[in-house]
Order: sequence, then structure tokens, then C-alpha cells
Amino acid sequence: MVDCIIIGSGPAGISAALTLQANRKSFLIFGSQDLSEKVEKAEKIHNYPGLADVSGREFLSALKTQLERAEIDIIEEKVAGVYALKDKYTVMTQGNKTYESKGVILACGVESIKQVEGEEEFLGRGVSYCATCDGFLYKDKTIAVICTSKRLEHEIGYLADFAQKVYLIPMYKDIEVQRDNIHMIRKMPKAIIGARRVEKLHFAGEEDLAVDGVFMLRESLSPAVLVGGLQTENGHAVVARDMSTNLKGCYAAGDCTGRPYQYAKAVGEGNIAAHALSEFLK
Repeated sequence: MVDCIIIGSGPAGISAALTLQANRKSFLIFGSQDLSEKVEKAEKIHNYPGLADVSGREFLSALKTQLERAEIDIIEEKVAGVYALKDKYTVMTQGNKTYESKGVILACGVESIKQVEGEEEFLGRGVSYCATCDGFLYKDKTIAVICTSKRLEHEIGYLADFAQKVYLIPMYKDIEVQRDNIHMIRKMPKAIIGARRVEKLHFAGEEDLAVDGVFMLRESLSPAVLVGGLQTENGHAVVARDMSTNLKGCYAAGDCTGRPYQYAKAVGEGNIAAHALSEFLK
């Protein structure tokens, strides 16, 4: 068991990792080897102290160099759930691996695409965020897949291996995944509807689409979906001044705590969260 598990490899997560290392705490950090797609796409960063008009790629390059020198490795496994137990946290990844820690720092960012009406209501009743966790439940069934990133295309292929028919709703360009049972839809649904379970996707001005399940493949999950029992407001984790949440030993930092979505704010909050968790561990 480690002292802390950090979820997210953007500026907030990296800041937390560097601070925990300085405080001599053991930790694991989950994310992407590319660190942050959002930062990578930034044309210019104007308001980060000490870095005048650098590009997102230049900023990421500096972060990667710092991580290498600090010998901090990113675990490239997508976290599917965080579970608060009596005196520890269990983190489960989509590969069905589990990790344990004394505390958690959420630095999972936010998705720019809003939730679909009914998404939270039918979570666990036809709506899933994890292809490898739940894909086998839809063998020979009809599903819809809303995917926000090309980096998640392998999960679409995984689902297509099980399902009889897949309605793919991509939120990105240059789609490469192709299967005979994958049918493309270039329109976002307005709502997920059903009785006890998911039954249909509702599109404005069109006939409802009958489906047995809906997979939401996103780069980052909302804090409420990721951590059961976490207090949220408008899709963001509610935090105190020390970045603590309503769950003992759970802290949050960066975009997942709300606006402004700024790198300087994220780095500062990651630092505060790591210091607060270090004090908690005492």
C-alpha cells in the first residue's frame, strides 16, 4: 500500500507528485505518457509565470524532462473507479487491476463535452464508462458508443467484438476504426431514455434509436462517477481551502474543482493538495 494515488497526469497531478516526492511520501500516478492532450493542443500559454508565450508542446516537454529527472513514472492505465473503505482507498483500473493507498488526489480534469440527459440516471443500468469492464455483458446485443478521443478507438474495437451492432457517435475527426457491425452517426443524442434500464437514444427531430446499452468513452470521468459518495456541484468536486473533499483522505486539484481552467491554478492546487495529504498522513 502506498501513501497516495494520484489520478491524472496534467499540471495538477504532476505538481502533486513532485510535492509528495519532496515530502518523502510514496505514491502512484495514473494517466498518460503524453501527460495531457489539452495542454498539447494549446497554441500559446500566455499567463504562466516564468514561461512567456510557450506552446503547449513546449510546456509538456519541460514537464516530461522534470519527471524524468525526478524518476517519476506515469502508470498508463485508465482508472475505472475509486472506492473509499474504512481506512484506505482501493483504485480499480479498466484492466481489472486493483491498487491500495492511504489517500487519493483527484486531478482528473474535465471533459469539454457535456453529459447527455439521463447519463447519470442510468449509470449501472445500461450506461457504462468502461469497455473492458462491461463489454462482455453486451454479447450479441445492440449498443451505442459515444467516443471523445481517437486514443480510445481500441476500446470501440473491443466492444465491436462482443456486440452484434454498434452505433458509433464520434466526437473527433479522422476515425480509423472500421468493422462491418459499426454504423456511424454524426449527431449527438439529446437524451438516454428507458424504464428500469436503457432502452433508447433520443435525437432531436428524428426517430428514437433502440439500444441495449450506451458506452461513454471519455478521456476523463466526472468526479462523481469516478468516486462514489463524493460531493459535487455542477460537475465539479466540492473542496475546502486545503483541497480536501467530503471524503476523509480524498483531495482534488485542477480543472475538476471548477473554474478558472488555468494551468497556474492547477499547479497551485496540486501543490496544496499534496501538502494537505502529507499532513493528513501524520
